[in-house]
Order: sequence, then C-alpha cells, then structure tokens
Amino acid sequence: MNSKTTNHDILGDIGNFDLPDVDINLLDFVPADEVEETRYTLPKVTAMKSDYICYDNAKKLAKDLRLDKGQRSEVFVSGAFIFGDFIEAYLTTHHVKAVKMTITTLSMSQENVDSLRTLLEFGYIDELNLVISVYFWGNERAGLIPYIYKELDYQNKFQLAVASIHTKTITFETLGGRKMVIHGSANLRSSGNIEQFTIEENSELYRFYNEHFDKIIDKYATIRKPIRGANAWEIFTRKYFND
Repeated sequence: MNSKTTNHDILGDIGNFDLPDVDINLLDFVPADEVEETRYTLPKVTAMKSDYICYDNAKKLAKDLRLDKGQRSEVFVSGAFIFGDFIEAYLTTHHVKAVKMTITTLSMSQENVDSLRTLLEFGYIDELNLVISVYFWGNERAGLIPYIYKELDYQNKFQLAVASIHTKTITFETLGGRKMVIHGSANLRSSGNIEQFTIEENSELYRFYNEHFDKIIDKYATIRKPIRGANAWEIFTRKYFND
C-alpha cells in the first residue's frame, strides 16, 4: 500500500484553512493552583512470554512480529527506524482492523500523517485519537497542524487533542478483541537515535492507558463533534440529575 506523495508545499495545498480558535499562549494545562488528579494503582503481576529483538526496518519488524494473547516483545531499533511506518505495516501485513486507536506523541512528520490517512481511508482504523504536545503545536501551528486537520479529519473518525504531554504510546483494540499497547522512547518520526519500545497484548494495561488518555482527550479535544442518540441522553441525564 502506497502512501500519498509528500513532496509538496503544505500551506500551498491548503490555502485559507481555519484552525480551531486555540490561543497557544493560554495553553497552561496544569495551573499551579489546580490540583492535578493523580491515581496510583498496584499493577497485577502477570506471567507473560517476552521476546527480545533488534530491528532497523519497520516493515521487516511488522512482518516477523506475531503476538498471541498475553505476549510481549521488547524491541531496540536503529536511528533509521521510522516508528510511524510500523503502524501501517503491522495492520496491513497481518490484515488487522483497529476499532479504536489512540496515539500520544511529542512529534511526528508529514509522512506519518499520510500513513494514518491511508489507514483511515482503506478501513484499517475506525476511530483515531491523536494527542500531541503543546511544544509540537506551537512549532507546527503554521506548518503541519493544518495538514493534520485536512488529512485526518476524515468521515468523523478523527480527534486531535493538545496537552502538556511527553508520552509516546499507541493503544488499539482489534476487531477480534485483542488489546494492543505499544510504549517506549520512540516518537512517530525517525530521530536518528537508537530507540526502544515494548509491544504487548495486555487487556489490563490497555484499559489503564485508555482510562487516563480518554480523560485528556475529553478535556483538550480540538474538534467539536455532535453528540447523538444514546450518548446524548446519557450526558443529559447525568448533568440533570448531578450524577
């Protein structure tokens, strides 16, 4: 599957693109006088089969990597490894459909955006949530941010949140019910440095990550979406009855 051609002027392709009315100077997400919610949990000790591998190419790793339920792999990758390419390669190589995918990253590239658009367009991802850092928003507001909205806000499948984060995680649930978690040092784009990450099928960890990242997405989402049907009624009754 080929991603879109990337050699073009981003702003020239977009023209007058209205960004959400977000003032980067006001993005103080953890005020000094606000008590930030912290939740400590005692993780369950679970025996998991682990593999330890080194790779320099995302497509080769995706082809060779097969995880059964309750398995994990610890991976070291070279500076030439593009983490964002691994997502597309893994889903397409193994014919995996992600019902929901949440990505948190400090930074990303235009090629990463094109890859995610391809996965959305060809039905490999039903719902995509992307949480980016305030640092990235500030540096790319006139560059890659408009391109992200243009390409990924596709058929109401996408949400972009901006928060004070430094996490690099990917969680996704497959159509078959597997709950995958990828976490480590690597951003989506290549950094030129040796990186490491862990990929595991772990329902407990998936729920833990999603519980907290869903709160961030709810609070700092930048795309307004209509609330329909049962969800609208649930929110209405919760607010009306203060529950």
